Amino acid sequence: MKNFSLAVASATMLLASVSVSHAEDLVFTLKNGTSAVLTNFYTSPVGVGDWEDDVFGSQVLNPGESMRITIADGRDVCKYDMRFEFDPDSDLDTTTDTQDLCEMGSYTIHE
Repeated sequence: MKNFSLAVASATMLLASVSVSHAEDLVFTLKNGTSAVLTNFYTSPVGVGDWEDDVFGSQVLNPGESMRITIADGRDVCKYDMRFEFDPDSDLDTTTDTQDLCEMGSYTIHE
């Protein structure tokens, strides 16, 4: 009976581990192809009504620079809305876009 209980417990643990999906971090390179400083970068899965926290934190992305971006939000989605905000002294307006971040290795924001 002990062997049967052990087999059932092992099978249960195996099934539980198979059914749990592990979300992978989304990693890509963001390039600033504009003439303005990119001050804020927000993402949010498509269909979510609010923007997540600013990905940059206290950093900015100067014209011509690139930054490796990691979105580690624990979700199993690929399509994200993105919001780009520029230095208020520039003549560039806030820009939004939607991309499949699982498929892209890099993204360049243009004017």
